[in-house]
Amino acid sequence: MPYIGRPLRRVEDPRLLRGAGRFTDDLRLPGMLHVHLVRSPHAHARIVRLDAARARRAPGVVEVVTGDDVRDLGHLGANPIFPAMKVAPHPVLARGVVRAVGEAVAAVVAETACQAQDAAELVEVAWDPLPPLVEPEEALGPGAPALHPELETNRAFTHAWRAGDAAGAFATAARVVRLRVEQQRLAAVALEPRGVLARYDADLDELTVWSSTQAPFRVRADVATSIGIAENRVRAIAPDVGGGFGVKGAPYREEILAAWLALRLRRPVKWIATRAEDFATTKQARAGRATGELAVAADGRILGLRARILYPLGLHLMWSSPVPAWNHARTLPGAYVVPAVDIETAGAYTTTGTTGAYRGAGRPEGIFLIERLMDEAARALGLDPADIRRRNFVPSDAFPYRTPTGAVYDSGDYGAAFEKTLSLAGYRELRQAQTVARERGEIVGVGIASYVEPAALGWESGSVRVERTGAVTVVTGSSPHGQGHETTWAQIVADALGVAPSAVRVQHGDTRGVPQGFGTFGSRSTALGGSAVFRAATAVREKGGRIAARMLEAAPEDIVPVAGGFQVAGVPARGVTWGEVAGAAYRGIHLGPDDDPGLDSTVFFKADGETWSFGTCVATVAIDAATGAVRLTRCVWVDDAGTIVNPLLVEGQLHGSYAQGAGQALLEAVRYDGAGQLVTATLMDYPIPRLGDFPEPILDKTVTPSPHNPLGAKGMGEAGCIAVPPAIVNAVVDALEPWGAPHLDMPITAEKVWRVLRTGRRAGNTLRAFRSRD
Repeated sequence: MPYIGRPLRRVEDPRLLRGAGRFTDDLRLPGMLHVHLVRSPHAHARIVRLDAARARRAPGVVEVVTGDDVRDLGHLGANPIFPAMKVAPHPVLARGVVRAVGEAVAAVVAETACQAQDAAELVEVAWDPLPPLVEPEEALGPGAPALHPELETNRAFTHAWRAGDAAGAFATAARVVRLRVEQQRLAAVALEPRGVLARYDADLDELTVWSSTQAPFRVRADVATSIGIAENRVRAIAPDVGGGFGVKGAPYREEILAAWLALRLRRPVKWIATRAEDFATTKQARAGRATGELAVAADGRILGLRARILYPLGLHLMWSSPVPAWNHARTLPGAYVVPAVDIETAGAYTTTGTTGAYRGAGRPEGIFLIERLMDEAARALGLDPADIRRRNFVPSDAFPYRTPTGAVYDSGDYGAAFEKTLSLAGYRELRQAQTVARERGEIVGVGIASYVEPAALGWESGSVRVERTGAVTVVTGSSPHGQGHETTWAQIVADALGVAPSAVRVQHGDTRGVPQGFGTFGSRSTALGGSAVFRAATAVREKGGRIAARMLEAAPEDIVPVAGGFQVAGVPARGVTWGEVAGAAYRGIHLGPDDDPGLDSTVFFKADGETWSFGTCVATVAIDAATGAVRLTRCVWVDDAGTIVNPLLVEGQLHGSYAQGAGQALLEAVRYDGAGQLVTATLMDYPIPRLGDFPEPILDKTVTPSPHNPLGAKGMGEAGCIAVPPAIVNAVVDALEPWGAPHLDMPITAEKVWRVLRTGRRAGNTLRAFRSRD
């Protein structure tokens, strides 16, 4: 029985469950200093005067630095995903003007964290408040001042996708439905806030940076570039990382500052964010607003799609800041055949926290809009929401399928996953039960959402080495923070080499001993990182087979891999173990004419194209008529992520993204007031899901392998954030049909629903009659 496909428990868990994990703040170094940052209380203000004299005299203070001290350091960049992007300056400490609450203007370094915090309160700053620009429409409006005068505009980018005859589609459509959707800002609320520890070793001339990051190689590169030292003098380490969800996918200013201070002071320097700092300064997410229109024929076929998308980007761009706008637009066709599109997206600088990638990174926004439009179109035509989807799915024989936004779907059977979900949910029975419940005066709804999930763009590295004893070492460029790579990669390599997973040790997260790596985000790890180690293990197995043939004096074609080594086909008594093969390899004997000593392989794997997962989710809700409170009563969900290496770990990933998706739909929102003040800066103000808030989801799968990697794997880590919100919102709108089925933006709070129930007109207790085979 192969190990791929087995639900093995994570080998990482026992250490973490015993409290033996080592996170950044657990690290203690001799002579370590602590940093506390002086941050702006204003959303937009001019720094009139900054006086740090009292702070410098405070007990334990070693150094106080301001923007003038670090003005020569390089600025962090942004992913140039759009042409002609206008990238604002991104200094380590602000000089002259601050553009968001929480932007740092000075850093106090002291012997203890408490001393640094106390001294920071002695830094005197005189501010001249400037008008805030909180909303992107305001920032792009006529007469709005450029937040970064050197750019002469607050527009960072604009891009369009146009294909087919969209104007003709809308002119000839039987129905056109229109929605404006405003995605609320979200916070990742990782269990471990951001943190960094930096140390300079003068004897080795090496700068080591420990960071709570998803991408240690990007930390190394950006630290070296910003400070101006050779990259091979910088070592970046990701210790245990308590969650990332995309917001730790690139370094922040604090990594650069801590590394520079360690070089300057020749002592280790640590900075750990408070939860309030994490809310204010870690990338926020979603926040895009879009107006979408869908043109449909009388039978429900999609004719065309129009959308205008706008993102508030905050005070500057981080590496992933443009990505959500790109994914939002290109995923808008969803799982459907859309003959024509006219889509524009834009991003604007605002006096708020920076936005960027967070579990889904634009995919949830794009799928949410098309799925809401599909329900609105079904309502306009009197169709069952299930039927309108059936009539528009990309056919299973159309793959690879190019969408009008230029994406190429690799493989899929969207209809099969859809029908499996509806069968598992008992969709026909749910509709019948809904009719009966409404006759009793209950407010209940059923929602459907189908989705696609692009992943695995780029490359990743992996090395596999069989040691002299036959033990196996795997070194991966992927950098896990909860995904279970040590378990999954061991399963992949165990199958390739014919050993037990317990014989495989996986190393990661340290740039000193790992090939160049890309990092872990975007549901890419198994498809790319897993494929890299699979290819490397395959190369090792093939070389081992050649050595075994010479050791056993047999033809290479007569050698077969068996558990623990190789044997001559049909002759079990004539075999060798991996330890014996490795011993020969490292002694340089029994080698083929083209083989070098040693038994290892390093592979940089780049896929031919993206993988596109897919699936369908059905949600049911019940609404309290007195309070408007929404209760998610059921969630049935079928996901297709291609080949599944470890079903237990996949289930955990799906449960996690389900909670975050439901949290967005019903609970979570980062809010700024009109002055740009963050009013959800603590966990008292920002609700996150708790155990018992939502029912356990009912999960199943279909399996459609991807042709773009040798494992056939696709992404699945973000699926819940994509699938669950539109299913829940469609269910709520369905429940409110007697009150006119108004669209409600997330989070759907009790107050929003209560107002609909009090101000809307109830049209009766019976469910509209669908023209449907269900």
